[in-house]
Amino acid sequence: MHKLKTVTFIVLACISVSFLQAQEAKNLLNEVSTKAKSYDNIKIDFKYNLNNTKENVSQDTRGDVTISGEKYVLNMLGTTSMFDGTKIYTIVPEDEEVTISNYNPKNDKQITPSKMLTFYENGYRYKMDVTQNVKGRKIQFVKLIPIDSNAEIKDILLGIDVQTKHIYKLIQTDANGTTYTLTVNSFKTDQPLSKTLFSFDESKYESDGYYINRLD
Repeated sequence: MHKLKTVTFIVLACISVSFLQAQEAKNLLNEVSTKAKSYDNIKIDFKYNLNNTKENVSQDTRGDVTISGEKYVLNMLGTTSMFDGTKIYTIVPEDEEVTISNYNPKNDKQITPSKMLTFYENGYRYKMDVTQNVKGRKIQFVKLIPIDSNAEIKDILLGIDVQTKHIYKLIQTDANGTTYTLTVNSFKTDQPLSKTLFSFDESKYESDGYYINRLD
């Protein structure tokens, strides 16, 4: 009986600690989300790495993204992706091609640029992970595990600057072992933006000889 009580106490203690860590992680993520939504716009310069040790693949690149509400302009791998709130435009100068598609939020399961700072609000369980010191900045990692057991994502580690409540690093591991790491080099907010930044001028690209590919 004494052993049973001891085991019961240990189990309850573990559950209690787990719950407190989950609540602490959720509170921190809520602070990050609230802070991100308080800005008119955000511009992020980042480093991106794709790594799959099984396939012996490792790719590094840099990019930048400007976000205002749901709208965004993402520059990466020589391609520009733009979302004006209704349509997604993918501009590939190398191929002189623009692909235009309608945005359907019901079919969108990806972490798009506009959701990068708030995607974790639904569909994940949370727990606190390691803390790192990066050039004098305290980075607290939170581990996100999809509630859907059939999700393609195994888990996500989100590194948060404890002082600024800005995301510093995102490490996504897929079920096949591929790891995607996004590290923020600079995080600027409320910048003066051109009124036409999120507007696509189709006539400009047509006059430049681009092929316009409409998917919808």
